[in-house]
Amino acid sequence: MKPKKLSLVEVISMAVGTMIGASIFSIFGLGAEIAGHDLPEAFILSGIYALVVAYSYAILGSQIISNAGPIAFILRGIGDNVVTGALSILMWLTYVVSISLFVKGFAGYLLPFIHVASTTLAIGVVEIIVISFFTALNFFGSKAVGKAEFYIVLTKLSILLIFIVGGFMTIKWGMTRPVFDSSHTAGLLNASIIFFLSYMGFGLITNASENIENPKKNVPLAIFISILFVMGFYILISLVTIGNLPLSDIVKAQENALAIAAKPFLGSFGFVLISVGALFSISSALNATIFGGANIAYSLAKDGELPENFERKVWFGSTEGLYITAGLGLFFALFFDLGEIASITSTVFTVIYMFVVIAHLRLHKRMGGNRILLIVNLLILLVVFIALMKYQWVTQRSAFYASIVTFAGSLVVEYLFRTFKNRGIVL
Repeated sequence: MKPKKLSLVEVISMAVGTMIGASIFSIFGLGAEIAGHDLPEAFILSGIYALVVAYSYAILGSQIISNAGPIAFILRGIGDNVVTGALSILMWLTYVVSISLFVKGFAGYLLPFIHVASTTLAIGVVEIIVISFFTALNFFGSKAVGKAEFYIVLTKLSILLIFIVGGFMTIKWGMTRPVFDSSHTAGLLNASIIFFLSYMGFGLITNASENIENPKKNVPLAIFISILFVMGFYILISLVTIGNLPLSDIVKAQENALAIAAKPFLGSFGFVLISVGALFSISSALNATIFGGANIAYSLAKDGELPENFERKVWFGSTEGLYITAGLGLFFALFFDLGEIASITSTVFTVIYMFVVIAHLRLHKRMGGNRILLIVNLLILLVVFIALMKYQWVTQRSAFYASIVTFAGSLVVEYLFRTFKNRGIVL
């Protein structure tokens, strides 16, 4: 019997659950530090970047039905070559770095919740324990988590709705007024490129396109609905936070900013509620990333093909992939701070997005799409990429070098794969 296809509602809940979850809990305080009172505007701007990418994802994803998602688009547009192979390795690395981001976020909420000081040692110990736990979980299986994803998303949204509704009753609108002088505008732009990663979950829709009902219609609908829904949620959350808590307090509580922001209007209950919601959400995202996305991406990066049949929590016989993925995720978590991890993730995703648009440009006569708009979209992404690299160079020099090493390393590894293993990309 064929497995049941995902409905439009299920696909949207999958994407929304990924976007509204770990990243918003993890990097909200970081965004407040960079953008200040312009936080809602930063979310709007980063949402526009996401819609720029979504234009190509929607058109290509409705016609190229493959769980390889963006790699399938790029393969069709620019062919099987070293660049395409390197991008498949980069796609796997986006999952690796995302794991480190989630683990950082988990430690940031857990330690204050259990009243343990957030020292470097304590954070490192939590990161090691959490990654070890979810890696070990692979041997026992966790199908129940996969089946319960809809309810996990519903729980997260319910907690955040309580936060939003409660916060709007006490919001001080004067504190939400944006400032657009030169220094604040620079902060707004920098925050928007960091928050770009908060919308990246919509890509999971194309990575599941083979399993979606009527993908030609539902893939584009799911992409745009999920992005617009999440943008609205982010704007409301940011308004409530900066309208109830002084900016200095948000920045001070960077690791668990939303939990601290709930205290003025929900008291200790709000702190506990948001902390539990964050831990719940980040655990879900971490589990899905290690056992759901990274294994497929690792298989593509290593072998150049997706298995014909795969189970979401199975590592296709490449058990070393589990250890390599988890180990590298732990490496990034231990040796880079939250801001560096966030900017590295955004940088790698932006490169993949640029090549998706380039592929769309080469395919637009067959697949559809406005050529002028695609060129504009590519230029916007190029500006975002340059801004990210400049931001890293000025404020996060180690992240800048890590990004360069990541790009160069992917090309070198792919070149060696093709030279000594004579592999190509097969979808």
